[in-house]
Amino acid sequence: MNDGRRNLSDTLRVAAADLRAAGVPDAMIDARILASAALRMSREDMLREPEREIDPGGLARLDAMVRRRAGREPVARILGEREFRSLSFRLGPATLDPRPDSETVVEAAIAYADIFPGPVRLLDIGTGTGCLLLSALDALPDASGVGTDIAAGAIEIARQNSKLLGLSDCAEFLHTAWTEGVTGTFDIILSNPPYIPAADIAGLAPEVTGFDPLEALDGGPDGLDAFRALSVRIGECLSTPGIAVFEIGAGQSDHVAGIFATAGFHLLEIRTDLGGHPRSLAFGTERSTGWLTTVGKKGLETV
Repeated sequence: MNDGRRNLSDTLRVAAADLRAAGVPDAMIDARILASAALRMSREDMLREPEREIDPGGLARLDAMVRRRAGREPVARILGEREFRSLSFRLGPATLDPRPDSETVVEAAIAYADIFPGPVRLLDIGTGTGCLLLSALDALPDASGVGTDIAAGAIEIARQNSKLLGLSDCAEFLHTAWTEGVTGTFDIILSNPPYIPAADIAGLAPEVTGFDPLEALDGGPDGLDAFRALSVRIGECLSTPGIAVFEIGAGQSDHVAGIFATAGFHLLEIRTDLGGHPRSLAFGTERSTGWLTTVGKKGLETV
């Protein structure tokens, strides 16, 4: 248009074309999400008003976002937040971008918490945004928990998220490695540890390699270093009986089960992700296994 203005339909078309040229998958979907934020329009208004003229300020904001997305920065990082289990979580350079697969860990924690006779305490090791711990606490009103992370920036983001979600009174976050400095015991331990084999990281999507923190991805030569470390650390933090739930990578279920078996834990449950792949494993001590049999498993599919 001669005056530099465009209507919404043309704006979306140009934005999607730019993203498509940069190799971005689902270009139109991303264009619509970014446009909704940049133009301060709801998705419903965008559908109702395709001919609305877009002001220069809105176009400038959208163009800046599209350039970032064309550089393969994830949409959630451009917007500064990610929805996880219907809650909004702020992101930061020191945090992973939460993904739906991690919801299996939270679902397992909530299911097991229902079996305990009273309020449960949870420990989230490598908390990042706090999405695992805070999502569980949101679903368990009487529960409380602690999240740890070696990255100070992640702890700051997790604290912000706990405040924004109204969960500051029941969640504490510690800047520490693994379980160092953690006191007391916990009924349920959660973790989404680094589990990508080091040699595989370079082959991941640019949205991951360029923007997720390496220390939250790199699981060592075989991807199992974090599980080895956790298997010998969680015993001192786990209640009796208690449950530990871990997210795992593709093809790792047998290896991780073996690592924890060597440390004296029993595999209780395997949960699959939306693709049908094993994604989280739940472990307990021998006493945990007997206790679950005694109280009944509430329909849990244990192994």
